[in-house]
Amino acid sequence: MSTLIALLALVIYFGFYFLYGRTIRDKVLKSQEAPQAPSKRLSDGVDYVPTSKYVLFGHHFASIAGAGPITGPAMAVAWGWLPGLLWIWLGNIFIGSIHDYLSLTASVRYDGRSMQFVAQDLIGKKAGKAFSWFILFLCILVVAAFGDIVAGQFAADGRVFSAFFFFCVAAIITGYFMYHTKLGIGGGSIIGIVLIILAFWLGEILPINASKDTWFIVIFVYIVIASALPVNFLLQPRDYLNSFLLYFGLLVGGLAAIIAVKGFDSLPATTSFSAVVIGGKPTPFWPAVPLVIACGALSGFHALVASGTSSKQLRDEKDALFVGYGAMLTEGFLSTIVVISIAAFGIAAMGEGNVLKTAALNRFVLSYGTMVSTALPFLTPSFMKLFAAVWVSSFALTTLDTTNRLGRYLVQEMVLPIKEKSPGVYNTFNNKWVASLIIAFFGVGLAWTGNYTVLWPAFSGANQLIASIVMLTVAVWVKKKLNPAYTLVVLIPAIFLWVTVTAGIIWYEIVIVPSFFATVANAAAQAKNYTTGVVVGAINIFMLVLNFIMIVAFFRNWNTKQAS
Repeated sequence: MSTLIALLALVIYFGFYFLYGRTIRDKVLKSQEAPQAPSKRLSDGVDYVPTSKYVLFGHHFASIAGAGPITGPAMAVAWGWLPGLLWIWLGNIFIGSIHDYLSLTASVRYDGRSMQFVAQDLIGKKAGKAFSWFILFLCILVVAAFGDIVAGQFAADGRVFSAFFFFCVAAIITGYFMYHTKLGIGGGSIIGIVLIILAFWLGEILPINASKDTWFIVIFVYIVIASALPVNFLLQPRDYLNSFLLYFGLLVGGLAAIIAVKGFDSLPATTSFSAVVIGGKPTPFWPAVPLVIACGALSGFHALVASGTSSKQLRDEKDALFVGYGAMLTEGFLSTIVVISIAAFGIAAMGEGNVLKTAALNRFVLSYGTMVSTALPFLTPSFMKLFAAVWVSSFALTTLDTTNRLGRYLVQEMVLPIKEKSPGVYNTFNNKWVASLIIAFFGVGLAWTGNYTVLWPAFSGANQLIASIVMLTVAVWVKKKLNPAYTLVVLIPAIFLWVTVTAGIIWYEIVIVPSFFATVANAAAQAKNYTTGVVVGAINIFMLVLNFIMIVAFFRNWNTKQAS
């Protein structure tokens, strides 16, 4: 079964890339006729930096993926391996890849500006303002969800932070050789690969152990600094090196899945429609699935990365197919490997009420390590466990610092209207360090109060809601400015997603949020639960209000000749 599913996934993804993706490029976007990319026209050496599509693919993929395509599917297997896998494949092909590709190219056509700017132009000013608040809340929830994941991984295994630290040092050195010497990308890549191996070795022999609370402080400091540095100093070369972790992980994982020829003995195809997934509560597959499986199938956060950093680095619009569409399909294959490893080599049996006994990330780390070590014995279980943990943490931290950078852009953009009236306030919040601190403070603070089994669905709900709004926005773009004949390709999945995720968030608000206020014996835990319930509940309500403002604005502008 593992072999069949892995090969089927490869056939599906390659087929859609070369057929569906190229059709959109040539018939809808007509990228061969596109003007010069903003990375060249507006080059500033900080944000607008023309970049090789191979380097940018690594940066873009690492930024959009994080732990998302791993965590969501690892939680969703409580419903069985089949429902989650179908959501990954269908969502990835018909929503996620279209969403990522069109949001990237739309931003390129708008000089690398954000999706909220694009929404304001296509749907109206109210929509643009609502979108900005959506994104601000999403950035906070992303930092909260991924911050908790990373702190947990660091606390669980001292080797993980140590390896990541040396990995960052390797990235800075690699970036220097790539951008400031004659070695260029080729020579710098060779040096980078050697330094990656060294980073893992040093992580193995020099573990650093600390409490989870300590790691929250470290993460806070790291993301503030990383998000304020020039993009090609740390983020770009680090994400490029991350792509080698991706290639290695997918290669050995894909080979292991094919070579193992193992049945899905550890997990049934389906369990129940309402398995226990979110917050220890029975969770209906529909409409709750987008609150669990986010990035592996589709993700609104990807549009923020595409329009926040990647569109400013895309060297030529034709490269958007490889970077945007290709990265989303690659992420879908990664999620497929996660499902395969757990279903075939899972170490956690189902308990009463269809509860998996181990945490989602440990489920993946141990199952993936076992699968690879079984099929490829020269890769030891100890090394593969470390590799999988560093893989998850590195990609999660990439999402964290990219999110903080995007949040910085947003804060700076949101204070523009007061530039003339209150120059002092404007200058304070426009400062890159202050703007970075705001997102990090609220995000890491929320992470400290809760755990990812409840923070993750809150992040995913906001994430998927933005994805539906982005899809509606680009549907207007396709209809009014590109090729109306292809409008339904975007509009139908956009409406389906909007209905599903809106219903899912309402369910979360009714069923999950009240559980935060239940009395517990520990006073500190009670305070944390109360804080989480108040903050997450309020954010959800605010987002639902904004959501309906957006959908009303969309329908008002749909049949007009030109957006207001």
